[in-house]
Amino acid sequence: MAHKNEIAKAIGTHGMWKQQLKQAVETGKSELKVEMVRLGNQCEFGRWLESLPAAEQHSEQWKQVQKAHAEFHIEAARVLGLALSGHKADADKALNSNGRFSDLSSDLTKAMMSWNDAS
Repeated sequence: MAHKNEIAKAIGTHGMWKQQLKQAVETGKSELKVEMVRLGNQCEFGRWLESLPAAEQHSEQWKQVQKAHAEFHIEAARVLGLALSGHKADADKALNSNGRFSDLSSDLTKAMMSWNDAS
């Protein structure tokens, strides 16, 4: 199945997460709720992933993207929680290029690009 448009859109919008998290780290405030961020099925891409037919959800590419997406949301929620609870240094460290968020973000992008190439 061709998913190029959805995957390309997701790669772009998922990059915006880092900006939202950076703002939360800087201000200690966010309209985002930790509990909602943690759930990968609350974003547009997550809902789209879950809407695909069961046969598609059994593909290795789907499984890899879904796993990376879930891990990304769990880490984004952790970083947001740190930011909102006043642990600015820890949240900032998680967002830097050597941090877990950065690693998971990269993993998700790679999984999406691989799936895109296979489509």
